Amino acid sequence: QVQLVESGGGSVQAGGSLRVSCAVSGYTNDRDYMGWFRQAPGKEREGVAAIYTTSRGADVEHYADPVKGRFTISHDNAKNTLNLQMNSLTPEDTAMYYCAAGWYGDSWSNPTNYRYWGQGTQVTVSS
Repeated sequence: QVQLVESGGGSVQAGGSLRVSCAVSGYTNDRDYMGWFRQAPGKEREGVAAIYTTSRGADVEHYADPVKGRFTISHDNAKNTLNLQMNSLTPEDTAMYYCAAGWYGDSWSNPTNYRYWGQGTQVTVSS
């Protein structure tokens, strides 16, 4: 059974940093995208970042435009965790953050292309 469990959310002031992590069990295919999504109240779930490992062992990362240069996605295959380091946070980053795995399809940022989801962790940024 695949389980994704997020942790590390919380409250921070604008300009601060947070790191959210996702512990993955029952799923080990790092050749497919694993991603972070977020959903703010009244808004659709949107892709934040995704990562996969090529057959040559290189990591390929993608980021949504609003977070480029501020967020960094990484994975620790030995610990089977997915991480998202978030710096220079703004109130617009406030949302529930979800990790996702089991990608299939044509776009890393389309939430319908992921089979497995965590329950989410709340990130709140105050001005």
